[in-house]
Amino acid sequence: MDVPSFTPILAAMIGLGVGIDYALFVLNRYRQSVLIGDPPKQAALGAVNTAGRAVLFAGTTVIVALLGLFVLRIGFFNGLSLAAAVTVLMVMLSALWLLPATLSLLGTKALGLRLPWGTKPGEGKPEGQRWNQYGHLIQRRPWLSAVVSLGLVLVLAIPVFSLRLGFADASGSAPGTPTRIAYDLTAEGFGAGVNGPFIVAVQLSTANDLDEYGDVVTALEKTPGVASTNPSTAMLPLLKGQSGSALSPDGLVGAVVVIPETGPQQEATDQLLSQLRDVTAPDLKASTGAVIYVGGSVAVSADFTGVLADALPLFLLIVVSLGFIALMILFRSVVVPLTAAITSLLSFSAALGISVAVFQWGWFNELLGISGTGPIAPFLPIMVFAILFGLSMDYQVFLVSRMREEWDHTGDNKAAVRRGLAGSGKVVAIAAAIMASVFLAFIPTPDNTIKLFGVALGTAVIIDAFLIRIVFIPSIMSMIGKSNWWLPGWLDRILPKVQIEPGEEEIQVVDDRGQDASPQPVG
Repeated sequence: MDVPSFTPILAAMIGLGVGIDYALFVLNRYRQSVLIGDPPKQAALGAVNTAGRAVLFAGTTVIVALLGLFVLRIGFFNGLSLAAAVTVLMVMLSALWLLPATLSLLGTKALGLRLPWGTKPGEGKPEGQRWNQYGHLIQRRPWLSAVVSLGLVLVLAIPVFSLRLGFADASGSAPGTPTRIAYDLTAEGFGAGVNGPFIVAVQLSTANDLDEYGDVVTALEKTPGVASTNPSTAMLPLLKGQSGSALSPDGLVGAVVVIPETGPQQEATDQLLSQLRDVTAPDLKASTGAVIYVGGSVAVSADFTGVLADALPLFLLIVVSLGFIALMILFRSVVVPLTAAITSLLSFSAALGISVAVFQWGWFNELLGISGTGPIAPFLPIMVFAILFGLSMDYQVFLVSRMREEWDHTGDNKAAVRRGLAGSGKVVAIAAAIMASVFLAFIPTPDNTIKLFGVALGTAVIIDAFLIRIVFIPSIMSMIGKSNWWLPGWLDRILPKVQIEPGEEEIQVVDDRGQDASPQPVG
């Protein structure tokens, strides 16, 4: 399949991020079992039977979100989404197959080279003691932490209202590169608009009618925002009697190059395009009978952006709906998947807001090595949401699966929330920090598209993990109470049964020789 040139780097970025996360979740569960004295093979089996289920579900969610790009029916995305989805599949299988096998072979040596404060196998220290204390702290005033975290996310999302989609031109290339030098010299000598001219195709109502063609050229040249046209009105007398030099062989089609007064990625150029298509074209058709079609690189960018904008609602609806249904099946709840879907949209808005502030407004440009400002690539919001939605569902699964387990055992919602934080809060925080580091590490690359993805995905993970999943979700779940786990009876009966944590009948214990040593039922 055809893929964009930046696909291998983007797929590597995503694969490294989620791959390290998935391995970390399995390894953390293995470590917890070994520290309480379980044999390594039993610990590896238990890790893949518990955390491995969450990894399988989370990885599948990411893959579904990425493959959801196919609903856009844009060839540009097909190879990109497939490459990223296959990468996630490979690292997920590595965490589920290769890692447990490796841990079984290494045994306790997998936890070797401990830092001085590291826990030794068999010490059995309480799990997540500090995170349990953090849960108590949040539950003292859950409304306060919920309001503060939500307020920060909304503030970061404010720049979204200034979002302008489009493709950056060579003015954003690094100074000294051939493309930047060519752009600057052309703009200096002939005007900024020469770098992004409009190519206007003129369909005449009468063959070889140069008067009608001249009326079109005159109207285009007089349009506000147009610097010049080729041919210009001054050249029209020279074309009399030379229709072959201006029109197609059949005399029905002419072409006019329109030079804007502004550069390709300036907003005024987009406004000129709208003026030509929505005002000038209808007026010409009414007065002369000629029909004009406006093309060129700027027009292609605007049309592509429009196609993506029209397809975005359907994409969001499909991906969010599938995620909602999957979480509802997993957690037997309506509220949990609803809050997960809404908060993932909040994280996405905040990350997009930061991207606008950096790449459109120019904040921290020098620090990040960004040479210019311009519109946001139109494919960024769709790609970032596809990736972020899958990752945010990952963190939701890892946190809430522990909460659900405790709720089933005790029926105490506040204790369940604290259990989720104690069991998975630390590993979610570390995993998010690692993933954000992977994404942010791609910012120094010279490719501005990769810089854009690095900033957007890195900040998205930080916001979603540290403001939404670890602060807002525990706070709001503490306030909602037992309604978190409400599911209509009729829906509970028709939904398939899926468990992240295995039941007792599914747990198998192995001895040192790998033989089944599970307790046998009596009688």
